[in-house]
Parts: sequence; C-alpha cells; structure tokens
Amino acid sequence: MGSSHQPQAETDAAFLEPFLRESGPTRRLRFDAFMRLALYDPVVGYYRRDHQRVGRTADADFYTSTSSGPIFGELIAAAARHLLGTADPHAYTFVEIGAEPAGGVLRDVAHPFAEARTVPIGETPRLAGNCVVFSNELFDAQPFRRFRRAKAIWEESYVTADKKGLLREDYQPTELPFDAPDTTPAGYCIDWSEAASALARDLTAEPWHGVFIAVDYGKSWAELTTATPAGTARAYLRHTQSNDLLASPGRQDLTAHVCWDDLQKAVAATGFSVDSVRSQEAFLVKNAGDYLAQVLAQEGGRFSARKQSIMQLLHPVNLGQKFQVLTAHRHAAEISP
Repeated sequence: MGSSHQPQAETDAAFLEPFLRESGPTRRLRFDAFMRLALYDPVVGYYRRDHQRVGRTADADFYTSTSSGPIFGELIAAAARHLLGTADPHAYTFVEIGAEPAGGVLRDVAHPFAEARTVPIGETPRLAGNCVVFSNELFDAQPFRRFRRAKAIWEESYVTADKKGLLREDYQPTELPFDAPDTTPAGYCIDWSEAASALARDLTAEPWHGVFIAVDYGKSWAELTTATPAGTARAYLRHTQSNDLLASPGRQDLTAHVCWDDLQKAVAATGFSVDSVRSQEAFLVKNAGDYLAQVLAQEGGRFSARKQSIMQLLHPVNLGQKFQVLTAHRHAAEISP
C-alpha cells in the first residue's frame, strides 16, 4: 500500500465517532465515503451545519456567482426565458437544486415563472410537469474517488484513522472504473465523481420537461486525464484554498472539477438534448444579452454596484471563465410513458 505523504490530520471526537462507526474494524473508508460523511452526515456534515458557507464576509468559506447580488438571478431568469423559446414562462416552475438555506438565485428577483422553489443541497427533489431546473455549484459538491498512477498500476485513495484518532490518506492497488490513457505517467492523479453523474441522471430522469441549466466548474475528460497531473481536489475554509483534504473534516468544503463529458452523457441518457457547455461569460452574453444591454443602458456611464457585479460575472479573470454552464432541454412528448 502506498502513501500520499500528506501530514496526518487531528480529528475532533464529534467527527471521529461516525467515522469509526462507518469504517468498522478496518478504521478505513474509501475517499468518496469519507467525503460523503464529511459533507453530508446528518450531524457532523459540512452541508448540514448551521453556518454561512457562501459570501464575501470573513466567516464564510467561499464566494460564487450568487455572491454578486440579485443581478445574477436576474440574468439567469432572462437566460432561462430565452432558452424556453416560444413557450410561455408563466406555465413553468423554476426549481433550484442545491440552494443555500434561506437563499435561492431568484430570491427578491422579479421573474416570469409560475413559481420559484428551492431544494437544499443533499435533499431529493420531486420534479414533474413544466420546469426550469437550475443548479449552481451542485455537482462539484458530490463525493468523488481519487486515483493515482503508480508505475504500471493504478491505486485508489482511502482514509484511515490510527489509534490516536489521526487521519491519513493511503493508496492501494485497484481496477479503474474508467479508461485512462496508457501513456499516463507515474504520479498522475485523477479525481472522478461517479456521484455527480448519477445525480445528473437522477434529476433528469424525473417526469418533467423543460430546460436544465447547470452552472459549475469542470473540465473535459481529455483535460482531466492529460492536463491536471495533481488532480483537481481541494478544500476551502474561510476563503483559503488548501490541498489538505483531511483537515477539519465537517468544517471545510471539499470539491473537485466535474467532468463535463460524463454529465452530458448522463443527461442525454434520460432523453434530454444537450445544447452546449459554454463558459459563464458566453452563456450569459448569448442567452441574456438583451437584458444585459438594458441594464447597462440604465446604469449609464457611472461605475455602479450593478456594473461591478456584471463585470465579476462576465470578466474572464473573475467568474466569466472560471465557471461553465451546461444546458439541455426535453419536450413533453420526449418523456417515456
């Protein structure tokens, strides 16, 4: 068995108890099982804690497009309306999956839909009828598995608790659940989330029709297997990015880039037609360009807060290229009986 050579992480008793219960006598969990516990355990999970995760305050852990204020919701509403084409938006329910508690991208935003509702991250939605289904950084929050090339074999990451309650990451030989290039060099890491693809498939398999919009950060399969030798996994705590994935379990966010190829296949398998994967900048300009022009005209030549928020959302060095947007659609007649 190999080792990641990462420092051991001290674990508080509140997290160690469910970890030992889940791992049993081996005191070891595969990395995705550890991550599921650290993020979604009902008691100690990061996404179950009553804590401000998103925002620009010092106590938050990261900021995203929703941190730009109502303008992001306004642009998403305009883009969704554009994607519906000639369909009447008043006949559709806007459903945001993975919304922050008491949040929602359309909160305090005038919109053209019959209803706007939110589903907290980790909860299973019930989708039916006419819908616009939206998510922002939902799929990168799903548990992922970690693989590392070791000479002629591949190894998979496990998290082990020693007798002192310290966590360490170890690797053991495994068979890959996907095809990786034969030329992959030793030491190359791949972070891969089958849970993200399963979630996309589950959401689009529900008996609804309309538009699917997923905003996230990710890469193509070719990029993940050739251009990210250290993998894409990282942790966030109070606006600090870290590679120490075992530190403060349950108190820091864990994430990795989604594989857009996998998500597109999952969505297409349920009868959706995938429109595109575009940068957030390209998505908003193409689908909410008229609304953008209207807002900029209203703001005139002044450098207002709304203009600054638009710049943050669109500019390549801010969020415009950091995030990508997958869009897909399915008409009522395309749902299998």
